[in-house]
Amino acid sequence: MAILEIKNVTYSYDKKRNVLNGMSGELVSGKLYAILGPSGSGKTTLLSLLGGLDVPTKGTVLFNGEDILNKGLDYHRRHNVALIFQSYNLIDYMTPLENTRLTARQEVLPILTRLGLSKEEAKRNVLQLSGGQQQRVAIARALASDAPIILADEPTGNLDEDTATEITAILKESAHQLNKCVIVVTHSNEVAKQADVILRIKRGNLQISNNERN
Repeated sequence: MAILEIKNVTYSYDKKRNVLNGMSGELVSGKLYAILGPSGSGKTTLLSLLGGLDVPTKGTVLFNGEDILNKGLDYHRRHNVALIFQSYNLIDYMTPLENTRLTARQEVLPILTRLGLSKEEAKRNVLQLSGGQQQRVAIARALASDAPIILADEPTGNLDEDTATEITAILKESAHQLNKCVIVVTHSNEVAKQADVILRIKRGNLQISNNERN
């Protein structure tokens, strides 16, 4: 059974031109999905709808077969999804340890160190970290969450190539070994290569294809 499903989802900013045009599709646990498409095609919009940050102009988003509006968008965001934003969305007066513990029911230091932060860096105020380090904290916060779905908007965009490769491997491991549904908006060829399924947005329509390299 699909953990997330969209049914005839349409989205318009101005009620004149549809960014998303009647999309339907199912997403299951245990897979890494990559959302691809040109700039302005609606990739981040689709991610926002899946995460309950916005509602479709028409159509339905379902979690385990139930419309996410039934329990409310706030409930969906709190319990069902972990979000990784391009802008990090960290609490700036906290340390990486404190930011990550907000979503965690496990020890978080091993997650932070695996993502490349030292014990000392994990105890610093996040504003004392570089942009790339802050992105790693945002990723750690999502990985530490019990939420069954991880939604990430360009999670490797501010990272060097080696770190980006490692982050992609960790996201894939979260899908395959922890049975999470991991959905990533990306322009990265490396992320696309590692994905199990490609969700390609073209002219407001959704094309879903299995990645033969996996």
